[in-house]
Amino acid sequence: MNILVTGSRGQLGSELQELSTRSDNHRFFFYDLPDLDITSPERVAELCREHEIEVIINCAAYTAVDKAESDVDAAFRVNRDGAAVLAACAKERNALLVHISTDYVFNGKSHIPYRETDPATPLGVYGVSKWEGEERIRDIAPSHWIIRTSWLYSIYGANFVKTMLRLGAERSTLNVVADQIGTPTWAADLAGALVSMLERYDKNNHYAGRYHYSNEGVCSWYDFAQAIMELAELPCRVVPVESSQYPQIAERPHYSVLNKSAIKDEWKLEIPYWRVSLAAMLEKLQHGANKG
Repeated sequence: MNILVTGSRGQLGSELQELSTRSDNHRFFFYDLPDLDITSPERVAELCREHEIEVIINCAAYTAVDKAESDVDAAFRVNRDGAAVLAACAKERNALLVHISTDYVFNGKSHIPYRETDPATPLGVYGVSKWEGEERIRDIAPSHWIIRTSWLYSIYGANFVKTMLRLGAERSTLNVVADQIGTPTWAADLAGALVSMLERYDKNNHYAGRYHYSNEGVCSWYDFAQAIMELAELPCRVVPVESSQYPQIAERPHYSVLNKSAIKDEWKLEIPYWRVSLAAMLEKLQHGANKG
């Protein structure tokens, strides 16, 4: 099976690149800017024809949550319009589009894990642009998986874990918000789940599914930071604070835990607990695997 991965230099795209070296059943083709702009129908179609693509995994996204509030056109161009371009190409080729979305499509006012069928009520431009991208895909591509995830981190690129490690090594104390609740997701686990699902994908049938994927368990950003310090054996003391003490341009959901029953039941996935995955990622970093 020939698979096009967009946004290949991001956290998830990089983890898929690493996994691809161990896959015998799929041929992966990895692209990112400037070689592929997903808002260009001509370039997307050209690559899909050239590589005879049967699956598109869209990891490309505008993810600067605060910047999106003033850079509205750019956020919608990538997250909504780019998704529509990929959906149109997938439809034309009778291909599967796997689109990565976000917990930010929810407003965080729930107190129980969000299901795929819960109404989307995003708080800011980033969340709205991702939600509208989902809507375009559902309208255009007969065969698609929309997979929402949360709090992504990896050995690749910049993320919360690597920021905490750097600050924890520099400072004796660190203030971290304790009133935003969710679940971290190791991008390596998500990449593995995607490959596992594709192993069982029958290209002769149409699939239209919306799924949630994060690691198991629940924590605050404070809990997450505390675990990072403990597992990395850093002496930095983490102090819990309220979000109001650190106002940001874009409002964040206070609760964005995702219910993963659908993806676990339908695809028979075993999802690791977040602290177990964090420990595995830190072990990888400790052995010199820091990437970017």
